[in-house]
Amino acid sequence: ELFVLTYGALVAQLCKDYEKDEDVNTYLDRMGYGIGVRLIDDFLARSAVKKCRSYSETADVIAQVAFKMYLGVTPSVSCSSAAGNEFSLILDKNPLVDFVEELPAERASLCYCNLLCGVIRGALEMVHLAAEVTFLQDRLKGDAVTEIGITFLRKAED
Repeated sequence: ELFVLTYGALVAQLCKDYEKDEDVNTYLDRMGYGIGVRLIDDFLARSAVKKCRSYSETADVIAQVAFKMYLGVTPSVSCSSAAGNEFSLILDKNPLVDFVEELPAERASLCYCNLLCGVIRGALEMVHLAAEVTFLQDRLKGDAVTEIGITFLRKAED
């Protein structure tokens, strides 16, 4: 709860500091990226997961282990490409928005939880997986679920 409350205060302050939602979204992504780069060491030490052999296995570990470990929720995973490199994490419950009713009308393009995209992208980069991570659906914007899209771009060289 403390993280959720302080996260809300952080986003509110960023909205005061930046006029454009895109600037807030970028800042949250960069902040999340920095967290993900550092969090991966803790994740690997505490989870004892083995090396993933496929993108689908990686997406499952993110959903079933990482989200459960750090946010207490387990999103469902769906593959959305024939190539097997695009996945969606679908959250029925997003703990980061527990105390948020809705976004103000003037902040319609704000991606409130964009920090999560940065965390996932940063952590994946540290294990040599380049990925694009974006919000596809958001309950705060009236969608039925919160959906995070992960597109694995290429396996980075060691």
